[in-house]
Amino acid sequence: MFCKFVHKYISMDLKFNKNEDHNKLLVSELKRRLAKIKMGGGTKSIEKHHSKGKMTARERIDYLLDPKAASIEIGAFAGDAMYEDYGGCPSGGVVVKIGYVKGKQCIVVANDATVKAGAWFPITGKKNLRAQEIAIENRLPIIYLVDSAGVFLPMQDEIFPDKEHFGRIFRNNAIMSSMGITQIAAVMGSCVAGGAYLPIMSDEALIVDKTGSIFLAGSYLVKAAIGESIDNETLGGATTHCEISGVTDYKAKDDKDALDTIKNIVDKIGEFDKAGFNRIKSVKPKEKQEDIYGILPKSRADQYDMKEIIKRLVDNSEFEEYKEGYGKTIITAYARIDGWAVGIVANQRQIVKSTGAKTKPSEMQFGGVIYNDSADKATRFIANCNQKKIPLVFLQDVTGFMVGSKSEHAGIIKDGAKMVNAVSNSVVPKFTIVVGNSYGAGNYAMCGKAYDPRLIVAWPSAELAVMSGNSAAKVLLQIETASLKKKGETITKEKEEELFNKIKSRYDNQVSPYYAAARLWTDAVIDPLDTRTWISMGIEAANHAPIEKPFNMGVLQV
Repeated sequence: MFCKFVHKYISMDLKFNKNEDHNKLLVSELKRRLAKIKMGGGTKSIEKHHSKGKMTARERIDYLLDPKAASIEIGAFAGDAMYEDYGGCPSGGVVVKIGYVKGKQCIVVANDATVKAGAWFPITGKKNLRAQEIAIENRLPIIYLVDSAGVFLPMQDEIFPDKEHFGRIFRNNAIMSSMGITQIAAVMGSCVAGGAYLPIMSDEALIVDKTGSIFLAGSYLVKAAIGESIDNETLGGATTHCEISGVTDYKAKDDKDALDTIKNIVDKIGEFDKAGFNRIKSVKPKEKQEDIYGILPKSRADQYDMKEIIKRLVDNSEFEEYKEGYGKTIITAYARIDGWAVGIVANQRQIVKSTGAKTKPSEMQFGGVIYNDSADKATRFIANCNQKKIPLVFLQDVTGFMVGSKSEHAGIIKDGAKMVNAVSNSVVPKFTIVVGNSYGAGNYAMCGKAYDPRLIVAWPSAELAVMSGNSAAKVLLQIETASLKKKGETITKEKEEELFNKIKSRYDNQVSPYYAAARLWTDAVIDPLDTRTWISMGIEAANHAPIEKPFNMGVLQV
């Protein structure tokens, strides 16, 4: 008996170590990818930028934000592995961070002129709109550091005319102004054509002497259009706009001078009305946070206890579970993260078997699946958090809703709809962490991007798709082989295996967290150990925006 006991724990330690090695490698890969992205347009482009006496976008943000204070980057992987025919677009050609300026939380948007002169690709527009969305939702002051050649003309049809394209930026400028959200813009390089409206629709605009310029049309276009010969500096430089046109409010001698001026402006902004979310003194988790690497399984087929993950994310590793014995494939619990009160909705991957000598498959509960009872529990918990004004944190590792006659006859669609309704109508801020699987309707019910989480991030272990790569490849293989057989082709076992691997490889690439982050389906791929910082800063941002409407779920099939 003792030998069995020892063997069990040796086996557990071995599994923990294998998981730990796997997840640490994933984090190392994340850091490697981020380091490459942070080089922007590359060493030569950075050197050329510096030769003009200009700081890079990241250098500008680092100088502006308070030293040693926490910050988080939105959309670092935007555009990753996209637009390769045009040489790529690291970070979407724009850097966005939430941080602190003179102790005040702000969001900063800086064009990266080392990437195609800061030109706007389709993903650039989407990322700028995401930054403005965060500012609007959270009433956060927004600072624009402008250095852009305007729309990337080869792709103008994908960035110019639609509702969620380039022009929406200026509409949002106007909306934010009417809402009283502070907007400050510094023109630190080119600012041309329609892009010229962004800084001037801000509350206050700065321009850097000799390097900053603003005009609807540059000197070449002016010459072509009306025959006037004029240089760009005279046409729209700092002296012109600060002393003649009155378009800008401050003239800075260089980048640092402009950024110092912004600091002084932000320093004098008054206090904001708070939403009133509950916060006490922060306490670190009692359990070792690094253990997350060993708990999270290498194989998606393996189960694990999500409660052990939660213990390493919440203050003092303490939480109060709501309806602990009911609907066990979803955990609902009250806790604190960095002092903030939160309501946690988390998928439980540990399999819970029904009692009985002969358990049928239909009587088992599978981890990561949402059942009728778990959907019902989550709905009621979400309603409770809205009533108590407690922000919600969703920890996703979900394969979807339960299928089969038993679930259908029990009304799984109805119960699932109730949960989706509660998530959709929630008025407290929501934050989503994709820990592992995020498949199908499970993504929706657990507050995927379509359900307006204030922030949504993925761990390197995450997958986002309609279904797993293995399942999808099997379905697609059946379709492909049926099509080939109709054409009279013979499908050998080897050919079938080759097709399966080809399909799975393509699909696996699409379920990667980096694929999702490149398209801004998530705001970031993060080290699990940074999760507390993201949630804490997210709730702090949300606290700028008082809740203005009551929680109402509308019509429900009870």
